Amino acid sequence: MAESDTELAVESDCVAEAEAEQPSQLASDSNGATQQLQTPEELVARAIAPIKREFLRPPPSRTTQNNASSDAGSKPSQSSLVKEKKSKRQLKRERRQEQKSALNLCPEVSKSGDLSACPYGDKCRYSHDIEAFKAQKPADLEGDCPFLSADGPCPYGLTCRFLGTHKDGATAGNPNALKKTSEINGLKKDVQKLLWKNKVRFTKADAVLKSLGLMGPNSKKKKLEAEEKDQIVLNNAHATDSNKSSMKVAGDSVDSAECRLKSNGADNVDEMLCPTDELRPSKKAKSVVNEKCCDDEVDDGAMVLENDPEKSSAQTESMPTADDALAEPDKTLKIHPREKKLIDFRGKLYLAPLTTVGNLPFRRVCKVLGADITCGEMAMCTNLLQGQASEWALLRRHPSEDLFGVQICGAYPDTIARTVELIDKECTVDFIDINMGCPIDIVVNKGAGSCLLTKPMRMKSIFEAASATVETPITVKVRTGYFEGKNRIDSLIADIGYWGANAVTVHGRSRQQRYSKLADWDYIYKCAKKAPDTLQVLGNGDIFSFVDWNKHVSDCPELSSCMIARGALIKPWIFTEIKEQRHWDITSGERMNILRDYVRFGLEHWGSDTKGVEKTRHFLLEWLSYTCRYIPVGLLDVIPQRLNWRPPSYYGRDDLETLMASDSAADWIRISEMLLGKVPDGFTFAPKHKSNAYDRAENG
Repeated sequence: MAESDTELAVESDCVAEAEAEQPSQLASDSNGATQQLQTPEELVARAIAPIKREFLRPPPSRTTQNNASSDAGSKPSQSSLVKEKKSKRQLKRERRQEQKSALNLCPEVSKSGDLSACPYGDKCRYSHDIEAFKAQKPADLEGDCPFLSADGPCPYGLTCRFLGTHKDGATAGNPNALKKTSEINGLKKDVQKLLWKNKVRFTKADAVLKSLGLMGPNSKKKKLEAEEKDQIVLNNAHATDSNKSSMKVAGDSVDSAECRLKSNGADNVDEMLCPTDELRPSKKAKSVVNEKCCDDEVDDGAMVLENDPEKSSAQTESMPTADDALAEPDKTLKIHPREKKLIDFRGKLYLAPLTTVGNLPFRRVCKVLGADITCGEMAMCTNLLQGQASEWALLRRHPSEDLFGVQICGAYPDTIARTVELIDKECTVDFIDINMGCPIDIVVNKGAGSCLLTKPMRMKSIFEAASATVETPITVKVRTGYFEGKNRIDSLIADIGYWGANAVTVHGRSRQQRYSKLADWDYIYKCAKKAPDTLQVLGNGDIFSFVDWNKHVSDCPELSSCMIARGALIKPWIFTEIKEQRHWDITSGERMNILRDYVRFGLEHWGSDTKGVEKTRHFLLEWLSYTCRYIPVGLLDVIPQRLNWRPPSYYGRDDLETLMASDSAADWIRISEMLLGKVPDGFTFAPKHKSNAYDRAENG
């Protein structure tokens, strides 16, 4: 910390000299071009942040950094050409050798400090050499162990990077106490093994699917009929839009031929929008077996399969099952709307589910700053059903999240119905949100996300199957449509309420639009006015101040609330501003305290050992790639700041504020070193979502 302060002091002298040399009549735009100073109104019209003249600075020279990065990037590429491809056996052997090295101390030995604590003894795949581990362990970090306030010793023992602050050393009196955690919704190991072997029985979901004709002998026929209806609706939409486009000025709507050119060169619209219209693979048939072969239950409904799946499936074809009997009375299966749990979103501040950055520590920060509703990151249904631990980690919940939901993404009714049943049994959530707006290609190409906007009949099947399977409220997040200029959610909004959804969030952009241009709030208002009284409608897009919030709520009383996404990434104190109805001119010290809270929450979540520290650093850097876009209120000629403004290069009111305004990854790393110590040798970082590209951010 002393070295960092010295570096900042030296930088302040350089900043002062640069300010003295700066021409007063010149400024620089976001592209680095020097131009004559313009009025604040002219800058706002060009979407450039109107920063006061005394804080403007020339853009930093990046030529040497770019050359160095290009040289550094060329060397690995040359070595990769010479490098031989390793077999899976070689890679596995190397992983085992790395685990056996002194870098990876056995967790049981680390917790207790006793070599005999490991039940595997010499057969353990981890190292038991405590002295060798201590010899290569990095120096302890400044500060206290994040687990000091918890009951019991630190669960990371000798591997903790705050070992010097442990009161009782590394010994643990009760090993079971080490496993306690305040977080919930973790995946149980026995359930995970059943998911790996595809031996979990989804009785409720399968019964509902049969009652809806989505599973069984008639499912293929009904599926084909639904696809034909979707195609008819899609063709009618194209015909209507083409008639309208002939009466409009060229450029008001996007031509379908142009859309085809922009969408990976697909031969036709059907082929582009429906890449997975073929019949489902037969792998899922393993879970459709005779009830008689299932005698054991796991957690009130998840059944374990013991017999051979092939024999069981043969028996299923030859004789009726108990599910067939349940499938006859449709009314008894479907839950009456008055029996379902309800959530009132009205007037509540809703933090959107955010990929990568919207993790549990970030949600805790937002809860401290005033968020009312939080939602986990988007999880893929197929990965959850396969028992992937990394995907289940997205469902974890902290006790401070008093109103919490999870967001899932899938392409088919059976996949989503089984996922919601599994989540309802294994997790504690207040609502389940279905993503039907994700614009990412890898999701859309699988028939999920925004692709479902072109398949209203499949949307209907998904809502009916999910809402009838569980009592937990089902919500959905959608976009205005698939193509820009061809909005269609307003024609489906009434049906979505009747199909079983409790609330719908409308992001005011199309899939083709991604995150470019401004959100269409007039269209969101139109959807809210068309929605039935039983369906709550929330708006989403470009909310960056309490002024934006007040405007949308007052302009359309039919809106239940608004969802805040990128605005919370850039300044999470937006929730405080909305509740206190003020523009918070937050200082750099206050922003640094928020980062310290995030680091503490991250160490509690990912661990205080070296692996946990580096994972916390990685997600901190991902977040800093967004926070650098914030411009302090005291530096602006026009307030509040807009989300689409491009900030020119500027000096802050102190050295730390200047450092936080940098869009250089090297400066983000410096901030992380103030909080988590020096980075390892050879450390590099590139933001996953490239948030500095304003039209290509991956959240919204």
